Amino acid sequence: MESDPEGPPVPPVEEEKPDLSHVWVVAAEIEVVPKVAKVADYRGSFKATEGLRIDALEVYCKGCRRPYDEVTGQDCAAKIDNRHLIGGDQSTRAKRKVPVPPRNARVVPGGRIQRRGIEAYVGGVSRPPR
Repeated sequence: MESDPEGPPVPPVEEEKPDLSHVWVVAAEIEVVPKVAKVADYRGSFKATEGLRIDALEVYCKGCRRPYDEVTGQDCAAKIDNRHLIGGDQSTRAKRKVPVPPRNARVVPGGRIQRRGIEAYVGGVSRPPR
């Protein structure tokens, strides 16, 4: 009895396709008491009570930021190519135009601003104004 030197046939390996589905999120409006509002403002989150009704303001994709009714059934554009989120292809985008000053305007040079060190702190550059 001779065995097959190549062995049993190997089934073809299927390529795993990337998940291009949307991740849906809901922008909501929830009425809370002042105590919960204080906690939510401090922590950035809060616990809702059971049975609380939440009004949905908008349903959109977390990745491409497009509304549910516009892109449902389509692939998420952000997972394919997210250039639309940064204003298009940066290499072909037009540069910002420098505004032309009026004819009677005069450019007056200002003083040097110290942005580092104790002078910057004392001068208010690195701390918010009061």
